[in-house]
Amino acid sequence: MVIELRRIGSDNRAECEQLSVRDEQKQYIASNKDSLTEAENNSDVARTFAIYADGRMVGFTMFAFDGYNEDPEDKYWLWRFMIDKNEQGKGFGKAALAEIIRYFREHNADIITLSTKETNSAALGLYHRFGFSENGKMNDDEIILKLCL
Repeated sequence: MVIELRRIGSDNRAECEQLSVRDEQKQYIASNKDSLTEAENNSDVARTFAIYADGRMVGFTMFAFDGYNEDPEDKYWLWRFMIDKNEQGKGFGKAALAEIIRYFREHNADIITLSTKETNSAALGLYHRFGFSENGKMNDDEIILKLCL
């Protein structure tokens, strides 16, 4: 399986906006359409990508790279990460997260930060398998996890 991160543009935005998680997962993540609007409103730091597996779009991710933030622990965020409901359970999440981590490393990130709700056990399990750990802090009602690279 070949996983690629491709920037969101006019050629793939509509398809990305159609991707969705399962109904029970919607409490954990904003829609891709809302996320892309948020990225436009934060264009100085947001980076949006479609996740492709063997040339087919299967998910979406959004990062925050804050070049102005002096705190290295708060500079690089994995803001969104989702695999379409029809593509879950096929190993795309694990493969995509590995590719996401590679992207952060290649762009000189030293710590990746993310947050999710404590009840999001599937996502937490995946993040823990990749070495993310809670730092004891909260982001509103979500726990913060960090991965040192």
